[in-house]
Amino acid sequence: MTLFWILTVILVLIAAVIFVAPMYFGKDQDDVASRDELNKAFFKDRINELNEEDSEGLVVDQQELVVELQQSLLDDVPVSSKQQAMKVSPLMLFPGLILLVGICYGMYFAVGNINKVESWQQTVSRLPELSKRLMDEQGTAPLTEEEMVDLTLALRTRLHNNPDDAMGWLLLGRIGMANRDAATSEGAMKRAYALAPDDLDIQLGYAQTLMLIGDPGQSDYARQLLRSVIKRDHSNIHAMSLLAFDAFEAGDYQQAVSYWTMMKNLIGEDDPRANMLNRSIERAQSRLGKAANTATSVTVKVNLDPAVSLPAQGLVIISIHTADGSPMPVAARRLPLSSTFPLTVTLDDSDSMIPERKLSSLPEMIVKVRIDADGNVMTKQGDWYGQSDQTQLGGSTIVTINKQY
Repeated sequence: MTLFWILTVILVLIAAVIFVAPMYFGKDQDDVASRDELNKAFFKDRINELNEEDSEGLVVDQQELVVELQQSLLDDVPVSSKQQAMKVSPLMLFPGLILLVGICYGMYFAVGNINKVESWQQTVSRLPELSKRLMDEQGTAPLTEEEMVDLTLALRTRLHNNPDDAMGWLLLGRIGMANRDAATSEGAMKRAYALAPDDLDIQLGYAQTLMLIGDPGQSDYARQLLRSVIKRDHSNIHAMSLLAFDAFEAGDYQQAVSYWTMMKNLIGEDDPRANMLNRSIERAQSRLGKAANTATSVTVKVNLDPAVSLPAQGLVIISIHTADGSPMPVAARRLPLSSTFPLTVTLDDSDSMIPERKLSSLPEMIVKVRIDADGNVMTKQGDWYGQSDQTQLGGSTIVTINKQY
């Protein structure tokens, strides 16, 4: 604020100079010359009028009138040739200068919102303190709603002056998440990620924001970011927690249990968070048990290895076998080879081979996929195939076709 007041003083001084300078340095007024020019013009106009009147016969003695006009012109010439410039006393300028300063500062105090400007500057100066309290999750006093507004204002001011501050954009994104402002959070996190894509904290914040928005396409990208974080930092609890809750919400309870179990092993049984993780694991296992009891199908995703050479025609045969690898399938489905890979198929009791033994009777199973070139299921020579690991009823598995008979 000190710099601001210094600038106002400089501006007022410039205005004062503009006010005073003409009185001391202006041109002397030559009133005599001005009067002579006016008289000459008047004399010429009157002579023209006399000539016109004489031609019309309205004037008796034109020469006498001309002499009288010349005499009146001579009588109007002053003794001095030039009027001296008026001397200005400094005392005469004081009232004007005082009025000038009074109007300038008076108008500013009336309409300049000086109180708001001072409040804004004080808020900006509190940025380090408010930022520290926001980041301190174990702090004694969380930020109030008014303090969150102040923090946002201060942070936006800082980012306006320094738009390449990745950590500042990260903090603004976290504030947006805290306020449930998805648009602000996404925009700030995206800017932070563009500035520092390798920073783990920024990757986590951006992924969390994308999950908060809930768009399926963006959620997939968020999972990729979180897996990238875990790949670089195998003990990152925050990334595992986000993936665990995402898996739980998506109904992949087994995956959620895996992440929560990994977190529990990392923090240890003595950590206060262990009880919460135990409850989360129990809830997921309970959901998993209910899903297993009511499941009647299994989902298979079939991938094709790049080395596989497909025949011109044929069938894709997907078969379900008991967990011990029995060659006799319990259920099967045939698809035309024209199907696009990778393909996803869900098999249920309607695909069972015999009514007495349904697919839903298998708690665990193995899935085999074969490309049959000649349409005869009994011949396998030259056919490409793949096999899954043991999978549970109600679950999903991936089979890659990469072997040949």
